[in-house]
Amino acid sequence: MKICKVLFLFFIFNLSAQQKPVETIYFDFDKFNLTDQQADVVTNFIKTIDTSKVESIQIYGYCDDRGTDEYNYRLSKNRVNTIQQLLVLNGFNQSKIVILEGKGRVIIKPDTVENLHETRSQNRRVDLIVVKRNSFGKGIHNSFKNKLKVGDKIYLDNILFDLGSSRLTHNSKKELDKIAVILQEKKTIEFEIRGHVCCTPEIYNDAIDKATKERRLSWNRAKTVFMYLMDRKISKSRMTFQGCGNKYPLGRGDKLDRRVEFFITQI
Repeated sequence: MKICKVLFLFFIFNLSAQQKPVETIYFDFDKFNLTDQQADVVTNFIKTIDTSKVESIQIYGYCDDRGTDEYNYRLSKNRVNTIQQLLVLNGFNQSKIVILEGKGRVIIKPDTVENLHETRSQNRRVDLIVVKRNSFGKGIHNSFKNKLKVGDKIYLDNILFDLGSSRLTHNSKKELDKIAVILQEKKTIEFEIRGHVCCTPEIYNDAIDKATKERRLSWNRAKTVFMYLMDRKISKSRMTFQGCGNKYPLGRGDKLDRRVEFFITQI
């Protein structure tokens, strides 16, 4: 019971440190289609949200702990796709849906959970997370589409790294592909790519990259983004990169500190 409570609190802490879901849709066991009542939750969400203030929406799907990993991953993806289709069908702008990710099973230990049926029902869900336009404060933006000036920072919480890794995730590549298209249109923008890390002792300025065994993880993350954009035909003369180590935590959880930012140097 104590272990279960610790894991539960850890999950809640990490969820609250990130952006909280603005809506959750729950599914019946082994289903990815919606009842009329469940569909109403989605349509009411669309009616109440002010899309003019929304930069993007992220959709994450989950399953309970029964079944195989492979089966439940597919099921969680199907749940995500069901919600996306319903959002678009009811007029939500598809270009604002930037992440569609099936997370698969939420692992629990059945013999340590008091109300197993209720816990499993809460895990069969899709979370909708909204990123508000210009929600990061003065001079900090969440899109290259915004009106920018020299000295502005662009922070994108879709470009994140796994712990100890400088490899780009699938979602990060998708986001960088979108950025490359914008940069090809806005040919005068120049910028510095800044890499960051989490979870390092205070005696160190940077973390170790598991792949290279070097203590320069933030630098490697920035370089990885630099090289990816070069491969997408963005001139290296427009870009520089550096590692910032653990100097600038956002205070929103470890996951969001495993990031890169773009610092505008010329418009």
